[in-house]
Amino acid sequence: MTNQKAFEKAKEYIPGGVNSPVRAFKSVKGSPIFIERGKDEFIYDIEGKKYIDYVLSWGPLFLGHSDKSIEGAITKTMKKGLSFGAPTLLETQLAKLILSKISYLDKIRFVSSGTEATMSAIRLARAYSKKDGIIKFEGCYHGHSDSLLVKAGSGATTFGNSSSPGVPEDFAKHTHLAIYNDIASVEKCFNESDDIGAVIIEPIAGNMGLVPASLTFLTQLRDLCRKKGAVLIFDEVMSGFRASMTGSYKFNKIKPDLATFGKVIGGGLNAAAFGGKDEIMSLLSPDGAVYQAGTLSGNPLAMAAGIATLSKIFATPNVYEKLGSKVKSILKCMSNSAKRKGIALQTEHRGTMWGFFFNENKVTNYDIALKSDTQMFAKFHAAMLKRGIYLAPSQFETCFISTKHSKNSIEATCEAIEASFKAL
Repeated sequence: MTNQKAFEKAKEYIPGGVNSPVRAFKSVKGSPIFIERGKDEFIYDIEGKKYIDYVLSWGPLFLGHSDKSIEGAITKTMKKGLSFGAPTLLETQLAKLILSKISYLDKIRFVSSGTEATMSAIRLARAYSKKDGIIKFEGCYHGHSDSLLVKAGSGATTFGNSSSPGVPEDFAKHTHLAIYNDIASVEKCFNESDDIGAVIIEPIAGNMGLVPASLTFLTQLRDLCRKKGAVLIFDEVMSGFRASMTGSYKFNKIKPDLATFGKVIGGGLNAAAFGGKDEIMSLLSPDGAVYQAGTLSGNPLAMAAGIATLSKIFATPNVYEKLGSKVKSILKCMSNSAKRKGIALQTEHRGTMWGFFFNENKVTNYDIALKSDTQMFAKFHAAMLKRGIYLAPSQFETCFISTKHSKNSIEATCEAIEASFKAL
């Protein structure tokens, strides 16, 4: 079956033919490829075509596809049972691993998705602050819970929606919007309402393209939240154990009150988490009155995959530096090729995360990101796909690299970049 026929068949049974919007390739004016299998840094579609993968399941596959240590851990765990809805030692083991690196947190609770993690963190923050209002930033995506689908990034940006139908005004009215990297806009929100109890931000935004928050801005934000009695939440679902061993902390040394994690901590399976200091986390049921639950929270297979992933990362010396140098090589190829062709291009990276914008100006917030040339991106994406390079099908997403990306694959990627710019 061809990819196109598979897509047409999927659309008969699944809205849009996909189970997450950006997968549809709509913003790059194409049709998705259907993946049959993956190995190391490669994926293979149902037509038998091979691609070097820089999406890596949107970040979780730090060790590449079909890593033997993860497969072994999952297989061993699976033989004991798939799910119990009861505590296992694996949950404590993974929690201990995460907290050993994220030292500003005391306790952590596992859930099954990033959306659950951010939704639960906000509920907890509201309970602690005793205020209903929250501040989020234009272009930051924190999952698809009602309070957060207001000028969200990622798929919502890809399809040009500033919010989503179906979100009641009674929910949205408690969400205040600020401008990323602009402390004055945050101060304005606080001045307009005395009911703001939480601020949530991606300290390294990955859902309007890769846009890190500046150190000055985050320092001011931390101070402002402390002054106003608002709980500061860092959404590190994407950047946690991706940007560095300590996520954004390596770059800014800022300690939030709560933090959320996902992707890498599940090693490719459905695991996410939120954590904080004892005084906040103790409000969670069964210790406190804030209710949060999940049948598959702490699922043993996901815990085993996460343990295998983090253990291998922690045991690999200078892994972030080594992968970071490969990212820099790719971005240098892109910048040089674009410059030779007179094409405006901005590049950015944090550890194993990297991104680029077809934009005249450095991107520091959502409005500037939206001025990127999405038509040029669509052409470039198609040209790279044709040459066996699988990039995220949206200008407003982030790319990743894995430990399996070899020197040969990096060189092949650079050759494809040069050929693609020539084709443009």
